[in-house]
Amino acid sequence: MEVLKHECGVAMVRLLKPLEYYHQKYGTWMYGLNKLYLLMEKQHNRGQEGAGLACVKLEAAPGEEYMFRERALGTGAITEIFASVHEHYKELPPGKLNDPLFAKTNLPFAGELYMGHLRYSTTGKSGISYIHPFLRRNNWRAKNLALCGNFNLTNVQTIFDEITAIGQHPRAYADTFIILEQVGHRLDREVERLYQRFEAEGLKGMEITHAIESNIDLSNVLKRCAPLWDGGFVICGLTGSGEAFSVRDPWGIRPAYYYADDEIVILASERPVIQTAMNVQVEDVHELNRGEALLINKEGEWHTQQILEPKDNKACSFERIYFSRGSDKDIYRERKRLGENLVPTVLKAIENDLNHTVFSFIPNTAEVAYFGLQEGMNEYLNQVKKEWITDRSHLLQEEELEQILSMRVRCEKVAIKDIKLRTFIAEGNSRNDLAAHVYDITYGSIEPDQDNLVVIDDSIVRGTTLRQSIIGILDRLHPKKIVIVSSSPQVRYPDYYGIDMSRMNEFIAFKAAVALLTDRKLEFILLDAYKRAKLQQLQEGSSTVNYVKEIYAPFTDEEIATKMVDLLTPKGTKAKVEIVFQTLEGLHTACPNHPGDWYFSGDYPTPGGTRLVNEAFIHYMEEEYLIS
Repeated sequence: MEVLKHECGVAMVRLLKPLEYYHQKYGTWMYGLNKLYLLMEKQHNRGQEGAGLACVKLEAAPGEEYMFRERALGTGAITEIFASVHEHYKELPPGKLNDPLFAKTNLPFAGELYMGHLRYSTTGKSGISYIHPFLRRNNWRAKNLALCGNFNLTNVQTIFDEITAIGQHPRAYADTFIILEQVGHRLDREVERLYQRFEAEGLKGMEITHAIESNIDLSNVLKRCAPLWDGGFVICGLTGSGEAFSVRDPWGIRPAYYYADDEIVILASERPVIQTAMNVQVEDVHELNRGEALLINKEGEWHTQQILEPKDNKACSFERIYFSRGSDKDIYRERKRLGENLVPTVLKAIENDLNHTVFSFIPNTAEVAYFGLQEGMNEYLNQVKKEWITDRSHLLQEEELEQILSMRVRCEKVAIKDIKLRTFIAEGNSRNDLAAHVYDITYGSIEPDQDNLVVIDDSIVRGTTLRQSIIGILDRLHPKKIVIVSSSPQVRYPDYYGIDMSRMNEFIAFKAAVALLTDRKLEFILLDAYKRAKLQQLQEGSSTVNYVKEIYAPFTDEEIATKMVDLLTPKGTKAKVEIVFQTLEGLHTACPNHPGDWYFSGDYPTPGGTRLVNEAFIHYMEEEYLIS
């Protein structure tokens, strides 16, 4: 029900044949550009704040541009950047437009390497200057660098300190700017190392340039930079001389997949995107492993290489629950399993009364989990029917048989997202009143005052939409009871690896725990946790402990969920309201290969995550309780 912003999607295309090959086989030299468009459009779910693309043209003559970039802001950014690219071609006569040799020599964005990026900001920083890819220019082709990534680093200050200590001066204090300068500096050193080597071997002029460009080893660059990065990342880069790379964090927090044949190498943030763009099978697409890089040299030769030692697998479970496209073979199955896991809890909430319960889902991203819940309920109902028939087989009358056969899981489309709340409405009361009408209901879909209404969501983070819209609008149907079901566990902790949730007081679970502490006169737990976090903050180099866990420790999941109901149910609601959640065990059963669960458990995979959650709690205490 609530839109979570997720930092970013990436796409890379490396053509392995001359442009004329694609023109002859596929009817256009724009084959690579078109594939990049497909990869980006199919990942539009990953970023609607802005988009950008970069292109490198191999074998450009001196004095001619060989590195191109286009960026745009807004939800229509993908369309805008590709329209801008095609704007360069609109005045060309068909003969020239359809001539790959002319395009290669004369047209911008007619290249062999492409890189695209879709952005959601999780830092609050916005504007065209923060849209990837970022460029670092130089008169040496090999020292030019375009960089983009799906990442959020928790130790920007450490990297900033290192590169400024050697004399660099980044233009902004933001992780992408700083990473660009760090990687760019190491790329400079790699080029200079090769220059000295080939000069000593007696090469001169362009011989040295060609030798450098044929021997650059980007693994040297990444091995010097990546060990400093604390966080979740997939970082991609192109050089002006035609090298490309993509490297994944050693915990596997952020996802990356690739495909290669004798014509093309492709990388993207999601597997089905590649399957659709290239019309290949799931087994043809490979996942970039933890700490591994995909490296492509100027000649188009590619390989994967371990850059960082793999850490414990902490692949992000929210990718499976919410962010990634549900068309992925495994994600579809996992989301159905998440819904199925909730059957016993939901049955308890409705007191096993399926005859008087209607099931639905909000929003569309919860639909697959809804199918799983529906199938699980049907299995339960079949078991009930089987037991009834077995028990009464010698007594069954036609009326009883009709009654058994009529038993079904009742599913309806109860709520529809009807309008988008416009952000230009700033006045509080008007905004709240409009928010209450974001969703509309299907009148007559339940029996008033008789039916329970079960609505499944994929996650409940802030609870804003529940309070302002969903519960109130569902209550208009006059259900006996409203059961809100979350296919994920309670979101209790901020994320610092690329999801837009970083402040403690945003989380309804945290608010509920604090309210319970207040109700039970246990506020001292808050103060004790604050003191411990503050002390740890002052002890540099000490091991990090997540002291926010102490806020939740006195309470069961059910107690916190019950308090959430108190905080989220609008005044005047007539139906009884209950909220039920997936368990951590249920999450890991459904998504066994993606155990990263720090937003639910507080178990951050990196020291930086734990440090930042304590800092967020310290900030909360000092702001809310005026502690200094």
